[in-house]
Amino acid sequence: MNASIFGPEGPKITAFECDFFRDVQPLGFILFARNIENPEQLRRLTCDLRDAVGREAPILIDQEGGRVQRMRRPHWREFLPALDQMERASDPLRAHWIRNRLIADDLHRVGIDVSCAPLADIAEDSTHPFLQNRLYGRDVETVVAAARVCADAHIHGGVLPVLKHIPGHGRAAVDSHLNLPTVTATREELNVKDFAPFKALNDLPMGMSAHIVFTAIDSNGPATTSPAMIKVIRNDIGFDGLLMTDDLSMEALSGTVADRASASIAAGCDVVLHCNGDAAEMQLVAAAAGNMTKAAQKRADFALSLRKPPEIVDIAALEAELEALLA
Repeated sequence: MNASIFGPEGPKITAFECDFFRDVQPLGFILFARNIENPEQLRRLTCDLRDAVGREAPILIDQEGGRVQRMRRPHWREFLPALDQMERASDPLRAHWIRNRLIADDLHRVGIDVSCAPLADIAEDSTHPFLQNRLYGRDVETVVAAARVCADAHIHGGVLPVLKHIPGHGRAAVDSHLNLPTVTATREELNVKDFAPFKALNDLPMGMSAHIVFTAIDSNGPATTSPAMIKVIRNDIGFDGLLMTDDLSMEALSGTVADRASASIAAGCDVVLHCNGDAAEMQLVAAAAGNMTKAAQKRADFALSLRKPPEIVDIAALEAELEALLA
């Protein structure tokens, strides 16, 4: 199986993608707004993607609620930004559980079984606006509790969570989609604050790396392509789940997409995430990523073995309860 997750080009799988995905066998797929029109179309797309590879491949999405959600009205629920909801709700953790259980309900109904959440980054005054109000709190204890609740709600709803952005994006003052953030905090500061939530949540089955330089550990490259940083993630933070990169298309990374893919795998990431749907780039990424290692395949197999049907719950009652908690 190829050490890749790809984002298809549009709302229907193309002839090229059918052949390419069948031959390359990426681990899974990730969807964006360009892939989404309505529930019927989306269910058809998730089925077609799995048919192309001949197995129940994981299908991912960023559906955090707030600014980052690919599925929107009129077909799906929308929510406040996470930090706004945490600060507004009369019972923040209960409201956070309900929010994410409702998100899981929307995802599961259209065949999406992996959610790129929870976020365990800590909000700082200096956190770039692209991220800040997506986060859950401003201290380790709050973030850990809310991230755990988010993960549990997704699993309850039949959707696997992805812990992000390992080992911590909160200190980044620039947008890693456009530039490379550099964090100059000491190792002690990082251990006590930034890395601590991820250590507390290191049992989650899947995680996503941060495209950030931590000068106290490796001043030459972002965590995604840094062997020293991946060693910290694996050994010090203790995360042994499936580790995927953040999107290789983000400008925090340098070199071609093939360079980025090979550097990420060489550093110790299990799979690379390529999101923009460009057919030529996908071919380069697949070749550079190569097949998953035995260790990576074992982690993937374990993570995917945790997929289960959603537990029965009264969705209408949850919607009413959330409304009351936010009143």
